[in-house]
Amino acid sequence: MLQDEMLMDPYTKDKLQLTPAGAVNIQNGQQYPWQHGYFVFLAESAAEGSNKKYLELYNRIARFYRLSNTLYFALKFGGERRYREQFLSSLALQDGDSILETSAGSADNFPYLGVKAELYGLDISSGMLKQAVRNLRRWKLEARLFQGQAEQLPFADNVFDCVYHVGGINYFSDPAAAVLEMIRVAKPGTKLMIADETEQLVKGTYGKVPVVKGYFQQKEQLPGIAGLIPQEMLELEYKEVCKGLMYCITFRKP
Repeated sequence: MLQDEMLMDPYTKDKLQLTPAGAVNIQNGQQYPWQHGYFVFLAESAAEGSNKKYLELYNRIARFYRLSNTLYFALKFGGERRYREQFLSSLALQDGDSILETSAGSADNFPYLGVKAELYGLDISSGMLKQAVRNLRRWKLEARLFQGQAEQLPFADNVFDCVYHVGGINYFSDPAAAVLEMIRVAKPGTKLMIADETEQLVKGTYGKVPVVKGYFQQKEQLPGIAGLIPQEMLELEYKEVCKGLMYCITFRKP
């Protein structure tokens, strides 16, 4: 259950208080509204750099994102479950856990976690979050959703039993900051997971799809996310899954 002590102003680090209209900074009165079924911690016009670019992309493709993915997973992997379990199975989950997914998109991973848990999802795209609200209602799942940037999470330190990310971090404005934020909000001892596309998928598939190829034609290499994990983290593992199209990094917070 979402409580006041779980929240923190991502910009000032002040405590927040829940109200019927959303959340309010008790120091300066800043309001973060609850609208369309999620908390809004980001004005989309304030996004910059890569975050702004990909926010615009996912708002554009949100309505047909799930359908296109479902068809692709069926053809490529024999179904969505077979695809998602290849990285979600790396998580150490138990019933009753509080679980945060950053870049939760349209909430497509939540039905495949396999536990009865408190679900929280954050994404930068309002279009994707609106789809998430619809999906959760259809699936009869409950989750708290937040619009914000993964580099500035609206949560207090050490509050989640599991924190994971699937897709997007390769193209964040500041991937290193996003990694540190995931670690900050996880409880000590938590196992974290980061999964995203390999260059094989980006160049071989995304770079050929007319609707999105203009967003995935950079000449620079993808960032080495494993190299952004702080050295003090434990049990760091890297593997490629989904026929080499995704990488999966897991580690544990001391």
